[in-house]
Amino acid sequence: MFASVSLVSFVLSPPQAAAQMASGPASAGFKREAGLPSSQLPAALRAIGFDQNIDRHVPLDTMFRDESGAAVRLGDYFGKRPVVLVFAYYDCPMLCTLVINGLSSALGVLTLVPGKDFEIVTVSFNPRDTPASAAAKKAVYLQRYQQPGASESWHFLTGDQPSIDRLTQAAGFRYAWDADTGQFAHPSGIIVLTPDGRLARYLFGIEYGPRDLRYGIIEASAGKVGTAVDAVLLYCYHYDPMTGRYGLIIMRVMRLAGAATVLALGAFILLMLRRERRGRVGADLGRPWAAQAPPLRK
Repeated sequence: MFASVSLVSFVLSPPQAAAQMASGPASAGFKREAGLPSSQLPAALRAIGFDQNIDRHVPLDTMFRDESGAAVRLGDYFGKRPVVLVFAYYDCPMLCTLVINGLSSALGVLTLVPGKDFEIVTVSFNPRDTPASAAAKKAVYLQRYQQPGASESWHFLTGDQPSIDRLTQAAGFRYAWDADTGQFAHPSGIIVLTPDGRLARYLFGIEYGPRDLRYGIIEASAGKVGTAVDAVLLYCYHYDPMTGRYGLIIMRVMRLAGAATVLALGAFILLMLRRERRGRVGADLGRPWAAQAPPLRK
């Protein structure tokens, strides 16, 4: 298991969030404990984050309810294609909206097709959320992400506390309820899983590069999604679990460049040899046959 990543984000009301993004401290919106230095995070923030449980399975038999109120198994959305998993609660005043906005923006750039190449599952970690609130949230984002198949492949789920705990603990999503603000403190990010339910990639923050999301889905599909060009590019890019992004690997690029140079030189030499051979054959065909020399007289 990778080390816990403490890229901490938390929910604030819009005025508080604007102030914090401008110049506020990391603990804005939370009361500092007595005797706690201002440089240290409150207990609520120290308790949240992502534990990257890469390659571990999530419990696919966990029961939830979808936006229509039907009882569903988490595994109903797995088995055929990768799944992009988002944790968000539906009456979140700020951060969850930014997370899903960032996801929908990245999805809108992708050429991958929802329902064919991947599924999206948004799970509320607030047990008070209902299928009605899930349906309302889904309607908002289908207005933003107007791709064919989006309605059938983007699922908004709610569940009871045991189901929520089971999934969030398996996924390494640590959050906390802050009684002072009446809101949840939680990390921001999305998770890409394999078709069989293994945690593959974590992307952090509230904005996700389309390239990172695309590569994450392609890798999670084990090559079943994407093109030959994607396979070559993935050789040059490597997922960094500490940043949740893909970075260029210079040595691999140099190897590919070296191989391409050797192939180009080989092709050039082969072309030159063929031209030289054709030139010789043409020259031989153009020559008159040499007359036989008369026999020598004695």
